[in-house]
Amino acid sequence: MSTDDHPQLYLITPPAFELETFPDTLARVLDGTEVACVRLDLASRDEDTVSRAADALREVAHARDVALVIAEHVLMAQRLGLDGVHLKDAARSVRAARKSLGADSIVGCFCAASRHDGMSAGEAGADYVAFGPAGISGLNDGLQAPFELFEWWSQMIEVPVVAEGALTAETVRQLAPVTDFFGIGSEIWSDANPAAALKALAGAMR
Repeated sequence: MSTDDHPQLYLITPPAFELETFPDTLARVLDGTEVACVRLDLASRDEDTVSRAADALREVAHARDVALVIAEHVLMAQRLGLDGVHLKDAARSVRAARKSLGADSIVGCFCAASRHDGMSAGEAGADYVAFGPAGISGLNDGLQAPFELFEWWSQMIEVPVVAEGALTAETVRQLAPVTDFFGIGSEIWSDANPAAALKALAGAMR
C-alpha cells in the first residue's frame, strides 16, 4: 500500500458471503474502479471457511495487482500467501505481528477514535492506522472519529491513515484532503450494483 496526491480506496469484504458468487462480484468491482487493497474481514472463525475464501479472493486480487490482507489471522496471512494482516485491538498486537510477518508484509491497525492508540500503533511498526467510524453510525455507542482527528494526523504523523465506517459521499468529500485511504465495505455491498456504488464514492474523493 502506498499513498498518492489524492486518497486511495481500501475495500473491505462483507462479514459473510457466498463463495460461489462473491469472487466474481469482487472482480467486477475491482475492474470498475482502482483499488489499492482488499481486506478479507469475515465474521467466521472457522479456519477452513476463512482459508477457502482467502484462496479465492487472493486469485482475484493478485491478478489485478491489488494487495489482499486478512483481518486478525496473522498465522494464516503467512500460510496462505497473503500480503499482510489488519488488527483490531488498537496497538497491542502490532509489534508481534510485525515480528512474525517480517518487514515486507502489510500490518495495519484499527484504533477507533484514539489518537494515542494510533500513535502507539505507528511506533510499534504499523504500515497504516485506521480510524472510525468516520461517519455517523449507530454502532460503537455513537462514537465517531472526528474530522479534527484526521486533520491533526495528516499534519503531524507520517504513517498513512484510513478513514472507515459509515461513509457517505458527503463524508468522503469532507475527509478527502486529510486522509490517505477510504475503507469502504458495507457502504457498497448492500447496493444492488456494488461496482457502481464504489465508483460513485470514488468520484466524491476528487
